[in-house]
Amino acid sequence: MPQSQQRRFPRRRSSVGASRDFVGSVLTEWQLTPLIEDIKLCVSELATNALLHGVPPGREFAVLLHTGGDDDVVRLEVRDSGGGRPVVQHPHEDSCSGRGLFLVGELAAEFGIDHHVVGKTVWLAFKRPSGG
Repeated sequence: MPQSQQRRFPRRRSSVGASRDFVGSVLTEWQLTPLIEDIKLCVSELATNALLHGVPPGREFAVLLHTGGDDDVVRLEVRDSGGGRPVVQHPHEDSCSGRGLFLVGELAAEFGIDHHVVGKTVWLAFKRPSGG
């Protein structure tokens, strides 16, 4: 049975932690606890990127978790109304930053960016654990 939950977050640093808490709570409710740590790490990165590069002052970003009916996938989406275009960079050994999208791309089964007339959605798909 498909399930979906979404929450909006203000443009504040505290929203990164609130995003992690939201994801943890939803995945616990859906009994998908084996995915919690990976998805919390990914939402932290995507929420941070939204705050730093995507959410204009006075705006919010949205976090959506969705499970499909027949597939074995949990989808995480972070949507903002900014104009930035995320780029996955392969990090250099001596880099202090720039690893985030590379890391989330490695943790997720699928990764993509949907551009909208206003803003974008960065999404990740995770395989549901067997029996989950």
